[in-house]
This record gives sequence, C-alpha cells and structure tokens, in this order.
Amino acid sequence: MQEPARGFQQTEYKLRTERAQSLMAALDLAGVLLTTQADVQYFTGFQTLFWQSPTRPWFVFVPATGKPIAIIPEIGAALMRQTWVDDIRTWAAPAPDDDGVSLLTELLMPLARENVQIGVPKGHETALRMPLSDWERLNAALPGLRVADAAPVIQNLRSIKSPAEIAKLSHICAIGSAVFAKVPDFVHEGMGLDACFRKFKQTALSGGADDVPYLVGGAAQGGYADVISPPTSQPLQRGDVLMMDTGCVWDGYYCDFDRNWAIGHADDQARRAYDTLWRATEAGLEAAKPGNTCRDLFRAMSHVIAEMDDSGGDIGRLGHGLGLQLTEQPSHAAFDHTELKENMVLTLEPSLSYGDGLMMVHEENIVLCPDGPRLLSTRAPATLPII
Repeated sequence: MQEPARGFQQTEYKLRTERAQSLMAALDLAGVLLTTQADVQYFTGFQTLFWQSPTRPWFVFVPATGKPIAIIPEIGAALMRQTWVDDIRTWAAPAPDDDGVSLLTELLMPLARENVQIGVPKGHETALRMPLSDWERLNAALPGLRVADAAPVIQNLRSIKSPAEIAKLSHICAIGSAVFAKVPDFVHEGMGLDACFRKFKQTALSGGADDVPYLVGGAAQGGYADVISPPTSQPLQRGDVLMMDTGCVWDGYYCDFDRNWAIGHADDQARRAYDTLWRATEAGLEAAKPGNTCRDLFRAMSHVIAEMDDSGGDIGRLGHGLGLQLTEQPSHAAFDHTELKENMVLTLEPSLSYGDGLMMVHEENIVLCPDGPRLLSTRAPATLPII
C-alpha cells in the first residue's frame, strides 16, 4: 500500500482556519479559544505525546481574521515553530500560580474592553483542558468578555474531511484490516486473551501503525458480555467467541473497527447474531448517503437488529464520526438529526444482546461519497469465521 505524505501543506491549515472564521462570523464570535489536543492539532499541526501529561495546559486562539495564536509552555515552542503558526507566546511551565493565565488575559483584554463575544467549546463531547480555578480567574479578569458555545463551529468543521485527511484515514484503515486478516495465523485455542492483545499490537506496529492506543475486546463461550475490561490470561477455549476492537493511529488519525471469530466451533446463537449484525451493517451501508441523517442510519440498522434483539433504546448509538479522535461527532442515534454530507468519515457499529447476558458488536469504517459510502475497512466475512 502506498503511504501518504505525513503532515499537511500550509494551505490545508489556512483553509480550515478560514472556514472556521466564516462560521464564527455567522455566530458573531470575535475568536475561539481551544484547549484540547485534537482541536489544537487540527488548526496548527502541533502533534506531540506530551498531552499525556496533565501537568501543563496548552492554548490556541483562532481570531476572527488571521492565523491562530499559540499560548503554550516554553517546552513546546520549538515544535510549534515548525508549524504554520507565527505568533507563539510562552511561559516557563509548570507554574501553578500562573499557568498561562496572564498571557491569556493579555491577549483577550482588548476584546473584553469592546464587550464582544468569543467561543469556547461547551457542548456534548467537549472538554475544557485547564484547571477550573484558572478558568474562573481568567473570567474574573475579563468581566466584559462574553463566552458562547463554539462546539457547533468546531464539530461541524471537523466532521467534513479533506482529501488529504481521507488519505490518512484510508491508510490506517488498510493497516488495521491487514492486521485483522492475520489474526487466524497467530491466535489459537489455549492462548490467553492478554497474549492475543499483545500479538495484535506487535503485528500492527510492525505493519506500519504509529501506535495502538486503543484495543479492547472479549472472549467467552458462545459470546461475550463485556468488551471494555483489560484482557486476562484466561485461555481461549473451543466454542468461545473472540472479539477485538482496535483504534490504530497513523500520523494522528485513527481507524476504529472490530472483528469477531469463533474458536474451533460456533453455536447457532452466535452464528445468528453475527448474521444479523452483518445484515444490519448492509442496511447501514445502504442508508449512508448524503442527504439522509444519522437518525436514518440508526433506524435502518435497528430495524434489522430487532429481528433478534428488540431492546430498542437500550442499544445506544450505532456508530459515530472518526478522525483525529477515536470517536467524534456525529452519533448514529435516534436523537441525532445531523445531515450526512459528502466526505464525512464514519463508523457503522451495530450491536445486539442475545442469550444469557451475551452481546455482539460489528463495526466498519466508511467515507461518504456523492452516491453513497466507500468502505475504508475491508468488509468482514459474511459468516462468522472459525479459528
């Protein structure tokens, strides 16, 4: 497979910023303050594992016109200078008494004096990555500043991927698909689930993934009841159904899909559950067209799932957006009326409950094209595969 170029051209960031500024103008926002890894990376290209440390906050302000402004700890200055951002303001961090608050106050004070409005993502699936006490201090120092919810601006913008983003997502999905194809070669009866996970990660890294920060799953007789616990050394047994769900990363972009296998033998319930989910995914693929909504996708998949599981609202969402984060907006759920648009990258993730407390999940990754979806993950087999 041909590897895309890492990073993006400066024109990519310029276009993202201009589109954000157009959306900001419609909401009468004088700027947007960003504090989270994905949002900062999206507008600047600043990519580092240093976000894993909770010690330091990082800030980027997107003004109504012009380039983003970075207010960051000095330790990140050299890396930020490699991006397209010119205005980089730093402090020696950590500094519990003033971790960037005075620099933010200095930047925003002119806007506060004009009694204008800025945006900060406040809504569902957002977070403020700074101490609450510092946020309170900032607001107290800027009494004339009004703060609105910028989540619609950022989420709407990030939900539509550029061709360069889609190329990266296609690449990591191809790597993930290749690893899943090799699972029957290294998984066997008697192998501990933790050993399966380690081998999967090793195979993904040797296959070209930058990292495997997300790998969950489960295995038990006839199915599994839990897919988020850490794996144990419990050996796989004949009749187990094994599932692994991965989020591999390449150049900051995620894949997110799973696969199921039976060990040695599959009982009728497990086969039926798998068949139901495979056909539910087909229904989702048929409904995944620009102009439909996430609710339409949810209903199309739920209709098939109800053949075996009529729990309705207990199912939750059946997929989501995908990109710089493992899960992004929107959600394929009854509550989400988001219109599907060309170049959205989505997961289709139908799930169902069956038997005595068992469940099964199936997931694919797609990109929406003018006439419908294109699979980014290699489609799972139509029948439950046996190892």
